[in-house]
This record gives sequence, C-alpha cells and structure tokens, in this order.
Amino acid sequence: MSSDDRRLALMLRVIAILDMPARWVGKLTAWLIVPMILALVYEVFFRYVLNEPTIWAYDITYMLYAAMFMLGAAYALQTDSHVRADFLYNMLPVRYQAGIDAFFYILFFFPALAIFTWLTWHYAADSWQELERIPTSPWMPPIYPLKSVMPATGILLLIQGVSEVLKSLYMLITNERFRSQ
Repeated sequence: MSSDDRRLALMLRVIAILDMPARWVGKLTAWLIVPMILALVYEVFFRYVLNEPTIWAYDITYMLYAAMFMLGAAYALQTDSHVRADFLYNMLPVRYQAGIDAFFYILFFFPALAIFTWLTWHYAADSWQELERIPTSPWMPPIYPLKSVMPATGILLLIQGVSEVLKSLYMLITNERFRSQ
C-alpha cells in the first residue's frame, strides 16, 4: 500500500468518526416524532371529542418539533438532504463541485456556525442560570432545555462541516464522488 493510499484510508477513517455524532443524534432525534404525534392526537381528541382542551399540548408539540428540527440538521447535512438549487452545480465535474463546496464551507459555513454556537451558548447559559420559563404559556414550562439544543446543534454542525470539507478534499484528490462507507 502506497503512502497516498494510506493517507486516503486515514482520511476515510477520520470522516467515518466525524460522521458518527450526526448519524447517532439524527437517528435518535427522529424518534421525537412519536411523542410529538401522541401529544397532537391527545390534544385533538380532548379538544374536539371531549371538549376539554389541554394547556400543555401546544407547548410540548412545538418544543419537540424545534428540538427535532435543530438536532436533525447535522444529519441532514451529512445525507445531503438540505434543499439547494443545484441545477448548474450538477453539470460541473466532480473536482469543481468539491472545490466549490470546500470554498464555501470555509468561507461562509464555519464562520457563521462559530458565531451562532458562541452566541447561543451564552443564550442557553443565561436561560439555565435563570431557570427560564415560557411566560406566554398558562403552565409556564421550562425553556432552558430547548435553548440548550441551539449550541448543541451548532457543535454538531461544526463537526459535520469538518467531515464535509474532508469529503470535498477526498473528491478533489480522487476525482470520484464520495460514497459513505
């Protein structure tokens, strides 16, 4: 095995390790759909059949949806599931696509996500310190756990972004589209 092959094999191992957090969190987070649907069905039944609406179902539903949306973002990035206009991009050779991706990750993605993660870290920390609750809700549920999801999302996206840049470098080197292992 040549030194180039060893470097590529090492790169693939690092990519596999970096892909793990997004994959695990994304698959676990998908299960939040079950309690979310149960809360919705419960609310609909009690509101429209028994004429006894709940004070908690709406809050639970939007908090679960927000957590699912944010924590699934890194998995969506990993599986290339985000919406993008790529009609011109797909006509380019693999190396050009990889170069464009790496360039934009480094120039825009990482700085924006670093700022987002830093700001939301403080936002969540302040919320935990105050044990913040939702004042607009009649039962005033705690909001600090949901606010903690924001910096966690930033961290997961930063890790996945490193993996995506390495995938772009792999495509630049090999001139082959990256296939997950």
